Amino acid sequence: MNPDFWRGKRVFLTGHTGFKGSWLSLWLHRMGAQVHGYSLPPPTNPSLYAKAGVDAAVTSVIGDIRDPTRIAGEMMRCAPDVVLHLAAQSVVLSSYEDPIETYSTNVVGTASVLSAARNLKGRCAIVNVTTDKVYENQRWAWGYRENDSLGGRDPYSSSKACAELVARAFRESFFSGGQRSTGLASARAGNVIGGGDWTPHQLIPETIAALSSGKPVVLRNPAAIRPWQHVLDCLSGYLTLAEALYEQPERHATEWNFGPADADMQPVAHVVEVLARPWGVEPPWVQDARVHPHEELDLRLNSQKAIRELRWVCKLPLDEALAWTADWFRRHGSGQDARALCEEQIDRYMQLSRS
Repeated sequence: MNPDFWRGKRVFLTGHTGFKGSWLSLWLHRMGAQVHGYSLPPPTNPSLYAKAGVDAAVTSVIGDIRDPTRIAGEMMRCAPDVVLHLAAQSVVLSSYEDPIETYSTNVVGTASVLSAARNLKGRCAIVNVTTDKVYENQRWAWGYRENDSLGGRDPYSSSKACAELVARAFRESFFSGGQRSTGLASARAGNVIGGGDWTPHQLIPETIAALSSGKPVVLRNPAAIRPWQHVLDCLSGYLTLAEALYEQPERHATEWNFGPADADMQPVAHVVEVLARPWGVEPPWVQDARVHPHEELDLRLNSQKAIRELRWVCKLPLDEALAWTADWFRRHGSGQDARALCEEQIDRYMQLSRS
């Protein structure tokens, strides 16, 4: 990733009020980009967007990505060099509660964003952010590669696989041939962790809330394996892809995995046990005896394509990523400023990238 690339670049970012969107807004602002955010209001209370004063770092528009007329107008006003599409309904359990909302946001919303981008003039890189859960889960012991079959046994996973098909159709229909100055790629990342995440039904927020109260975490699936990665490692993948896509759209307009090393694809129980160390809670977790909707037990990503062709790699091993996460929440809980904590970790991460 090249910070100089972003200085002065106009970036249209959907989902800027969410957890990843807030971190990305602060990072882009710190590198000198002009960030134009388009999103619904923050999805949680508290939210990193409010706590870190992200609205001061972006030109913010509160709107629905399913409103094609409005998003097209805002995108034209921005005239972006880069479009980063993060807005989504991103919680598996929430997709069971409201599948129509999930499909509408993730499928129709993606089509609306990409349709708006058709009207852009000049060079532009478009990164459509999806998930590791787009793959048809074969319960393999190895990571999925970009050319493996799409699928999904729950509404969230299925809706994001559908969003991938929408992006592929738009790329082949509108962003190829004579329009190759616009590159469209999809980015599939793993389970993201980091400070400032208060998303409901997610492991890190539930773990921090329990540990801060001196209680063990109640886990639905302690043996479930996920490709964990720090939010800055994930976002560095999106940024690296956008840079490559902008410079060589004909080469990089395809699908990309951004996941951790094999050793960091660990069970949920391991994540909680490492996070619990600073709090000293024993036992750190207990099994939830209630019945819950289906969730896949083993999800892994193969990121060799990004490592080989983009020279991207996760900089933070899992235990270090968990230490950064615990440190953020403990210091914020003691009264330290959320914006300052984010910027400190962004600067540390950029130093790691340079070394």
